[in-house]
Amino acid sequence: MKKNVLISACLLGLDCKYNGENNLAQKITDLINGNQNVCFIPVCPEQMGGLCTPREPCEIIQDRQSVESEQGNDFSKQFAKGAKETLKLARLFDCKMALLKENSPSCGSHTIYDGTFSHRKIEGMGYTASLLQLNGIEVFSENEIEMFCTKCNDKL
Repeated sequence: MKKNVLISACLLGLDCKYNGENNLAQKITDLINGNQNVCFIPVCPEQMGGLCTPREPCEIIQDRQSVESEQGNDFSKQFAKGAKETLKLARLFDCKMALLKENSPSCGSHTIYDGTFSHRKIEGMGYTASLLQLNGIEVFSENEIEMFCTKCNDKL
């Protein structure tokens, strides 16, 4: 029986990144093409939260606990909604794992940008990655393909 796994749509080459581009990861497309036991469910939490593509780049502002653009526009509600909608999909498809885009204010699982728009990264999780993990879904980044594959096979 196939296992369902959430995946950041941008990693598959879908143009849903904030600037209208993608983060195609060839390792991931190779994994998808070679794995008959997993069904990948593409998600873009930012679009699911109501944001358009392209959109203003955003970062988590730590001291205000919000997600804002460099112009100071607060998009916290959209990021929170996108996280909740992604969790709904995970539950609907009984996903126990997710493979998400590192550094994103939605999908980052180990690092995110520091909120100063200076391209500095800090330890932290995006809104969606955090909500998924809090609800028992194991989250991996595109930098953890080997670990993901090992865990994925363990769970099959």
